Amino acid sequence: MCSHQPACPTAESPDHHAAVIVSAHPEQGWSLLCNGTIVFDDTGELLPDGRAVSPHRPVGAMLVAA
Repeated sequence: MCSHQPACPTAESPDHHAAVIVSAHPEQGWSLLCNGTIVFDDTGELLPDGRAVSPHRPVGAMLVAA
């Protein structure tokens, strides 16, 4: 899918988030990466093979209302 030089990391690579964004839809909360991965604002993902990755927010990222 990627035509960049050097090529973007594949969806199976540990650093797959470093791929170039080819289509951003911030109003809907998602972006398509060059390697076919769809990333969501909540840190969830859909991989090109159809697998879903649950959101993986860092511990302590939740805001507490005062």
